[in-house]
Amino acid sequence: MNNGSNRSIDPSCTDQPPLAIDIILNLDIFGLILYSMLTFMALMSMLVYLEECVYIYKKVPAKKKSVIIWVNGAAPVIGTMSCLAMWIPRATMFTDMTSACYFAVVVFKFLILMLEEVGGDEAFLRRAGQHKLKISTGPCCCCCLCLPYVAITRRSLFLLKLGSFQFAVLKIVFTILSIVLYTNGLFDLSDLSISGSAIWINPFVGILTIIALWPVAIMFMHLRTTLRTLKIIPKYAMYQLVLILSQLQTAIINILALNGTIACAPPFSSKARGYMLSQQLLILEMFIITLVTRLLYRRQYEPLPEEECHDNEHTKMMSISKSARTLLF
Repeated sequence: MNNGSNRSIDPSCTDQPPLAIDIILNLDIFGLILYSMLTFMALMSMLVYLEECVYIYKKVPAKKKSVIIWVNGAAPVIGTMSCLAMWIPRATMFTDMTSACYFAVVVFKFLILMLEEVGGDEAFLRRAGQHKLKISTGPCCCCCLCLPYVAITRRSLFLLKLGSFQFAVLKIVFTILSIVLYTNGLFDLSDLSISGSAIWINPFVGILTIIALWPVAIMFMHLRTTLRTLKIIPKYAMYQLVLILSQLQTAIINILALNGTIACAPPFSSKARGYMLSQQLLILEMFIITLVTRLLYRRQYEPLPEEECHDNEHTKMMSISKSARTLLF
């Protein structure tokens, strides 16, 4: 009789993630329905996105086309990559890296989107030249209320762009480096030892992420009132939700899987099952976000009215009063 000390462990619980053919052969009725529904959701997300791209190409001004297409594609791309990882578990690291690289570009593009909604860099500087930026905001300095306000100049605008652009570039660079190290057996996400490369690369990328999110938050806090009629607040909320679900949620589930909190379920080991649950949740979540973002971005793109100074307002009031006198007398 086997007791707890010599209980046998299923070999698949300590093995690599299963092959795609192994998943297909082991699917029961419930699994087949689940995988079919999630695959359908991922496919519909991509079809909705492609239809939205056609609408944007036809209806949106040229300067905004590229940036809106990039921002709209965050949820469908992540959902599609998650679907691929669900069917091919051994490709999870590569699909996650692809999604992360795409979202790194989206962080920068969302900053550009807010500027383009105002009318571009020149229009932003014209509108905000007499104002200052509040930099005591998240995710870096939300608790540092003593930080001074910064004047809005070409230099400060350039630094805000650079803060987000560096992440789009360096994330791709570190992803390529990780793949090169992985092919040489030097990169393993589960290796948390001080000699492992993952323990050095991932925290550094996390710092770059926080630095990149800061300029976007600063710009949003400054323009949220100006762009309220363009639904910038729910757009920003969807952007933040994609970030939280694709990065924080995935990281939490993966940590639980590495610690063995998520039980092994052959043919999936504990780690592979954690990755699988994460991908399945992302497909459902990104499908819902895709539908919501379609409603937010599908509108007529007309320029904002120019802000008028007090002299112009006074002139208008004078002309109105003169017209009123003419009508009365």
